[in-house]
Amino acid sequence: MSTSVERSLATADLSRRDTLLRVARNERQFLLLVGLAFFLAGAFAGVPDVARWIGFALAAYSTVANDSIQTVGTFIVSNEKQRWWVLWLFIGGVFLATVTYGWISASGDVSFGRLASKGFAEAPTQFSFLQVAAPVFLLILTRLRMPVSTTFLILSCFATDPEGVAEVLEKSLYGYGIAFLFGALAFGLTARWVARAAHAPASRWWGPAQWLSTGVLWVSWVQQDMANLAVYLPRQLGLWELAAFAGTVFFGLGVLFYLRGDRIQRIVSEKSSVVDIRAATLVDIVYAVILFGFKEVSSIPMSTTWVFIGLLAGRELAITLLTRSDRSFQQGLRLAGRDVLYATIGLIVSLGLAVAANPVMREAVFGR
Repeated sequence: MSTSVERSLATADLSRRDTLLRVARNERQFLLLVGLAFFLAGAFAGVPDVARWIGFALAAYSTVANDSIQTVGTFIVSNEKQRWWVLWLFIGGVFLATVTYGWISASGDVSFGRLASKGFAEAPTQFSFLQVAAPVFLLILTRLRMPVSTTFLILSCFATDPEGVAEVLEKSLYGYGIAFLFGALAFGLTARWVARAAHAPASRWWGPAQWLSTGVLWVSWVQQDMANLAVYLPRQLGLWELAAFAGTVFFGLGVLFYLRGDRIQRIVSEKSSVVDIRAATLVDIVYAVILFGFKEVSSIPMSTTWVFIGLLAGRELAITLLTRSDRSFQQGLRLAGRDVLYATIGLIVSLGLAVAANPVMREAVFGR
């Protein structure tokens, strides 16, 4: 008996070892990237003028890899036959125009006023290792296909007033609830029409309509999420600083489109009917309206990730409940619940990282 148990344990150990080796081989390039990022963060955290740009570059790469899928995910799925560089030049061009307009109109501020709110108005002058390396944790969670909020993970590491983080959290949770209701209502009213229309070819006008709706949505998203990158930098940027800021994100978008969204894209691809250009256009329009509304109501930063998963959850449940979907209502509920679970795990990691990296957050939590 003991010999049999020992053999079973030995087999299990070999299996785990083989699994680890297989993961290491498959993820070799990613692990090297993460290792290099951690090295740079540790080597230059004590040099503020260098650390701010390393932190920004890591934040730009991780934000493009994670958050921008919220806005261009349906665009990628519904234009899968289009050449990647055509999609990139369109979205990249809209990004450059939006950021340049914001920079000119706000006297050098590329955050569109989001960093002027409580707790974020002061640009950091010193950096800790965890503050510079925070976006690397976002990269890791993104690799695990978790829809993590960049806003929570990065901004909370730099907050000078914990009330500012509380306001961001409150606004984001309201955003999830409102987006869920909007998604359920909007797609509940149109679900049967979309289901019937999916059996017929889309009119040639739907193509330009989807590109236009994606462009409008992209502008709304950029105005919300650029604060997550600009938090590392001075609150007013000069011309060359603007060029470095915009150029980094622009070429990061090129990588995203070349990879067709990479792994996090599956969060969009697995939802019902998003390949159909009509469904994708409706998602973009509703999402753009919600983001624009929150932008007008308050300048407090918010997590667009929570808004996005709320919208998809409301949409998914409405479709599965009201149409003969390939997926049952219970399956749709599980998908929505899983997205919330992953986002919640990301929120817990983000707040834990903020407490470890930011003495203001540490004092608010532990009182010292």
